[in-house]
Amino acid sequence: MAAVNETAVGIVNATATAASVAVSNVQQIWDKILGYLALYGMNVVAAILIFLIGKWCARILSGILEKLMVKSKVNPNLSSFSKNIAYFGLLIFIILAALEKLGIQTTSFIAIIGAAGLAVGLALQGSLANFAAGVMIVMFEPFMVGDTVEAGGATGTVAEIQIFSTIINGADNKKIIVPNAKITGDKITVYPRPVVKKA
Repeated sequence: MAAVNETAVGIVNATATAASVAVSNVQQIWDKILGYLALYGMNVVAAILIFLIGKWCARILSGILEKLMVKSKVNPNLSSFSKNIAYFGLLIFIILAALEKLGIQTTSFIAIIGAAGLAVGLALQGSLANFAAGVMIVMFEPFMVGDTVEAGGATGTVAEIQIFSTIINGADNKKIIVPNAKITGDKITVYPRPVVKKA
């Protein structure tokens, strides 16, 4: 009987010791959390504010850019595309600023982004050249939709100027898609529109 009592007491003591250790561990973790919040709490709050306010500003600025381009009668596709590029470009810098506020070294992130940008740029070299040529066509307007042109090895009426290419309606209603870089890299002949005589 005494042995049973001793065993029961041992189990109770072991349980109490385990519970005490668990409480002590929880208390230590809680103390660490409170210490971290006391030390970095303001930085965390500042980082969250930087991200939220920065995201709001990026949305407003990209929206303003799109409205200005629309008012300037820029191709709607180009306006929307430019808006998205501006927004995500600003968002990347905002995220880096928030991480920097948390004390995270962003030098490696910047290097990774730079390397990724270089890789993407090399992979999309032709597309980027077409995009830049499309911007030049929209800005300087060597021709407009409805003009009859000879450009990029194609002849016909300009149906649409897109971000990467220009659509020309050729003879026999053929739809010709010409890369913008090919158009700006060669001579462009614009035929005069027929003069409509007033009755």
